[in-house]
Amino acid sequence: MEQLLDPILLSRIQFAFVVSFHAIFPVFSIGIASFVALLEALYYKTGDEAYARLSAFWTKVFAIAFGMGVVSGIVMSFQFGTNWSNFAYATANFLGPVLSYEVVTAFFLEAAFLGVLLFGRDKVPAGVHLFAACMVALGTFISSFWILAANSWMHTPAGVEFVNGMFHVTDWTAAIFNPSFPYRFAHMGLASFLTGAFVVAGVSAWMLLRNRDTVAHRKALSMCMWLILFLAPAQIVMGDFHGLNTLEYQPAKVAAMEGNWETRSNVPLLLFAIPDQENQTNHFELGIPSLASIILKHSPDGVVPGLDATPREEQPNVFAVFWSFRVMVGIGVLMLLAGIIGLIYRLKGSLYQPGMFHRFLVLMIPTPFIAVLAGWFVTEIGRSPWLVYGMMKYSEAITPSLTTGLAVASLIGFTLVYAVVYASGFLYILKTIRKGTDQS
Repeated sequence: MEQLLDPILLSRIQFAFVVSFHAIFPVFSIGIASFVALLEALYYKTGDEAYARLSAFWTKVFAIAFGMGVVSGIVMSFQFGTNWSNFAYATANFLGPVLSYEVVTAFFLEAAFLGVLLFGRDKVPAGVHLFAACMVALGTFISSFWILAANSWMHTPAGVEFVNGMFHVTDWTAAIFNPSFPYRFAHMGLASFLTGAFVVAGVSAWMLLRNRDTVAHRKALSMCMWLILFLAPAQIVMGDFHGLNTLEYQPAKVAAMEGNWETRSNVPLLLFAIPDQENQTNHFELGIPSLASIILKHSPDGVVPGLDATPREEQPNVFAVFWSFRVMVGIGVLMLLAGIIGLIYRLKGSLYQPGMFHRFLVLMIPTPFIAVLAGWFVTEIGRSPWLVYGMMKYSEAITPSLTTGLAVASLIGFTLVYAVVYASGFLYILKTIRKGTDQS
């Protein structure tokens, strides 16, 4: 109970709560914005009104998600000052400019052209409307570029020196394009496209099951199933590259992901286990012999670092990292299966016939969001106890004057407000989707 009331733990729970709500909206809006831009391009080229209906429909959904993402992002940034003031002060020379660049280069671009995209269909030339859609999509990627550059730097800090309690930038290029950034940016980009694809595919399948605007939703379903077929395996490959990069720079995180307590060769890939951090072992292990060594070291005799190389006080929560990683990978395999089954149905000529596969796609709608959250849990919990890896711990970053009472009060306040605001936003998105492409 005493540990639960620790201001550091309470602040971490609060930040995790807020960032979890925030993360699902940008990752969805990035994929949907690109899909809308593609629909606008197809409409501009073909004049097919089905693409215009789809674009108008998904633009409204995007606008709601974009607004919810902006609100949660603003709230999240305030926590740096309230709960993590030492961190905000220490990293101001780097994170201050980077987050400002995100606002200036991305947010203004998205906000300005979103108005044209939403209300300019019959008021501006078709080419201008297409250009607005492309600028909104570009803005979402620029935004993710800066945010992931900042977050990746916290995992693999580079281009800085730590002097008198402050980080001073010595090389902006090295700091922004830090060692983990390219892999994390590509991994999140693919996750965004897959999230958008599965949501659109699931909604399109739901519409086809109800025989609503079948001409438009067949087109949307076809495009998304092609995207899933190619991007699901690409994401698995990119995840492997990201894992190898993490092994190089954050070996303790990979050891926790694999449930590997001892530095050794012939490490199995565990399918199931119950990690016991107190005794530094696993219970009820079920795994494939040597496969973890083959994946991580490309040899069954490859030596994989274990948690025995990390002091206990610097080990992450192995249970949380281990199982979050398996949830993420399991959903990735399910996505790959969905792409393959979709191809089989397409080759049989029955992709658009309402049936079990369409119901399966509807059930798949929440899975990419769960995978994204599981991936973030692996990334952020696996970094513990470091806020800036190897340079600043949570205990050094917390606001010195933060008391347990203040931390509890803010956590409860955030929970209550988010429960109302985001429940309302989610219900409004559902209402918009139920109206479909025939809404005015």
